[in-house]
Amino acid sequence: MDDYSDYDGLGLAELVRKREVTPGELAEAAIERIERHNPTLNAVVYKGYDDARAWAKGELPDGPFRGVPFLIKDLGMPVAGWPRSYGSRFARGVVDTEDGDLTRRYRQAGVVPLGKTNTPEYGITGTTEGAFLGACRNPWNPRHISGGSSGGAAAAVAAGIVPMAHASDGLGSIRIPAACCGLVGLKVTRDRNPNGADDTAYAMGFTVDHVVTRTVRDSAAMLDATGTPRADAPFAAPPKERPYVEEIERSPGRLRIAWSSETPSGRPIDPQIQAALERTADLLKQLGHEVVEKGMGLDYRALYAARAPVSGANFAADMARLIEQVGREPEQDELEPLTWASLKGGRKVTGEMAWRGWQDLRVLNRRTLAFFQDWDVYLSPVMGAPVPEIGHMDPVNLEPREVNRRQGAVFPFTPPFNFSGQPSLSLPLEMSADGLPVGMMFTARFADEATLFRLAAQLEKEVPWKRRRPQVWG
Repeated sequence: MDDYSDYDGLGLAELVRKREVTPGELAEAAIERIERHNPTLNAVVYKGYDDARAWAKGELPDGPFRGVPFLIKDLGMPVAGWPRSYGSRFARGVVDTEDGDLTRRYRQAGVVPLGKTNTPEYGITGTTEGAFLGACRNPWNPRHISGGSSGGAAAAVAAGIVPMAHASDGLGSIRIPAACCGLVGLKVTRDRNPNGADDTAYAMGFTVDHVVTRTVRDSAAMLDATGTPRADAPFAAPPKERPYVEEIERSPGRLRIAWSSETPSGRPIDPQIQAALERTADLLKQLGHEVVEKGMGLDYRALYAARAPVSGANFAADMARLIEQVGREPEQDELEPLTWASLKGGRKVTGEMAWRGWQDLRVLNRRTLAFFQDWDVYLSPVMGAPVPEIGHMDPVNLEPREVNRRQGAVFPFTPPFNFSGQPSLSLPLEMSADGLPVGMMFTARFADEATLFRLAAQLEKEVPWKRRRPQVWG
């Protein structure tokens, strides 16, 4: 299939339904592209080709993506018989014995998993550069980062290796790679996608799973396939009114949209990003929306101070479970400096500190959610600067404090909506002067993915980003 990469996921599934191509042929087309492009990108870190070929030859479920090649992030998503390294030397021997709940839902959607994608160690950084798995590079310019922590997923989709890939977002890890690589990246509402009965890794509530895609309709159709609560879900997200694939056919109406480049530090963002944001606001006005420049006015210092002990204690608890699984404590040279510092810091958090953080977050999140009583959508950039080069935020060789300082400057916008649990979407509406994507972020009320899908479909018609092609492609 010479034109394999030109199709999105639903397009490939339609070819399968029409019997113009078989799932096995699609798998081989994807495998050929992995082998061709992975030496440049380092996007795929585990190749499950034999399993994929066997799955493709079997009786695939008749889901919306029947026969479509797919990749799964090497972090929190179990796949039976496949390793799950978390991007770390310490976890390199971990192999999952059964599929996770969401993995099973992906399979029921009809996809054919081919392997696992690169991620930074324990998904901590917004750049996919690690001592164990190595740096993942951006298909638009391999000297630049692909974002993180779903950088391998985004690089593979942007390069046309697969039309979509699993991704997860704890502080921006779907939206940042989508912005870096020119993709659609939706952080869904908290607990919209379930993660099984033993979902201890999601207890904090900040992290969600979905996919990165090249088209809005693929994101909508996959969430329709996976986003149904389990019967035993303790905090299921409110139900949708209708399928999301129907929402993208509906007009968004005249939305009230606030926009701002307000940052936690108060420092201005890069002029290129500011100009792109202003052009996006103008485009929304032209489309008939009420668009007003207005920041959220959050107390970012209090927000991040409250989050720190909660995240620290959560990471220490997650590592304790992994240590039980591995059977020993990690050696210092098995963890990167930032991870080692995070583990030591997390172990110092007391129960009182963690619960005080939770209590403060509850109050502060009310302020975030209250803003959306008056506004349907909040617009900001995903990033405060153009996509940086590999090494700028290197967690292996830079001192941890410097890594976090640089991350704060480049990725200032995404975390508050992980704390509040709201859906938040990156769209590739702009390009930088040096030919790299610039993502704009749209956030809606809690559980209101429908508004985001309707608006995204409208913008996709105005800015047909799917036609763009990176240096490394197809």
